[in-house]
This record gives sequence, C-alpha cells and structure tokens, in this order.
Amino acid sequence: MNLLLLLPEDFVAEGRARLTGRRLQHVREVHRAGPGDELKVGLLGGSMGRGRVLGLDEEALELEVELGEPPPPKLPLNLLLALPRPKVLNRVLASAASLGVARIVLVNAWRVEKAYWKSPRLDPENTRAQFVLGLEQARDTVLPELRLARLFRPFAEEELDGWAGEGLRLLAHPGAGEPCPRAVEGPCTLAIGPEGGWIGAELDSLVRAGFRTVDLGPRILRVETALAALVGRLY
Repeated sequence: MNLLLLLPEDFVAEGRARLTGRRLQHVREVHRAGPGDELKVGLLGGSMGRGRVLGLDEEALELEVELGEPPPPKLPLNLLLALPRPKVLNRVLASAASLGVARIVLVNAWRVEKAYWKSPRLDPENTRAQFVLGLEQARDTVLPELRLARLFRPFAEEELDGWAGEGLRLLAHPGAGEPCPRAVEGPCTLAIGPEGGWIGAELDSLVRAGFRTVDLGPRILRVETALAALVGRLY
C-alpha cells in the first residue's frame, strides 16, 4: 500500500493512532518500518499527511499523526458498469477506486447471470474493502459512490438521465466504429457492458438516453482491462 489509510476508531488520542491486523502486518513485512520512520497516511474521507512510528511490535503499530494535505481530486467520471462475474468484481472495484472514478452504478444486463446478484462480494463490507485497497494504492482517501441497479430498463428509462447529469455520455461497445475520444474536458459518463457485450435492446435504450457508441479498436478486452484503457484515454 502506498497510503496507510486510517479510520476514526484507530485514534486513541488526538494525533495518535493505533493499528492492528492487515495494516500492521503490511507495515512490518513490506515497509519494514521502525520507530522514528515516517509513513504516508490519510484519514478515510478526510485529509492526508504523515505518520511517525512511535512503536511497532507483533501486536500493534502506534503512530504520531499529522494531517492537513487534501486528497487528490476525483475524475469527473461516472461509471455505468454491467455487473461483472464475482471473481472479477473485486478487481474492477479496486481498479476504479485507484483510477479516481467518482461514482459507480452496477447495473443488470441480459448477459449478466442472475446468480451474480447473490454473490457475497456485493455485500457492503466487501465492496468497501475493495475500494479501500484501491485508495491505498493510489494515495486517496475518498470512497467512490456506489449504487446497485438490479433492473436495467427502469433504471435506464427513469433514472439514468438524472444520475448521469451533464457532460459526455459514452457507450463502450466492440465494433462501434467511432474511436473513444482522447483527453476530454469536463464530466463524462462511461458505460461498459458485460462479457459478451450489450444486446441490441440495451444499446437502443442507452442511445436514447444520449449515449454514443465508441470502441478501442478491433481487440476484445476484459472488463478490468477495458476500464483502465478507457479511463486512461479519456483523462
């Protein structure tokens, strides 16, 4: 992790935090920090700064914490994502958080298996944990906003326009014929479909909602690869 992300409950006194578990293990085994060393830290949902190691053993890490730096700004990007396979979902959520995506809606689609919606990986605890991994990687403290839309048509026809707001609306679809634009300015809503792509009725609904279809060329990419390539191209 490139940022040691702190929670309010980690603070045992003003300016002093105590960590155990995964973060303690990482600092001991990866950073190999010792008393007096400084680490990059941030408060979840708040500022970043530095943490000076006061004590470190097998049971806990104690830090003297100074915060005051703002986190990096989010991209002005909304991500409309057909729910991926459960084994892929964790990677996609962590990647989206590390890339700076501001808002995400996971939506149903014809080619999304119904069983995916029953996966424990959709539990709030798990999705939050994956976002945290992404924030730690990218040195950010602000969680993306996540929403679930289990019914495609009602969301696309009744809520999508308000959720997307102003800006470009791009629909990634292999063979669209129009290349994805580069270095856009301002807000954008990006729709990425499931493995196998959107079906015709879904494409029509999104086009009616103001989306234009774009692609990255002739290659068919996995969801997590397409997400990184599209975001990198757009911003």
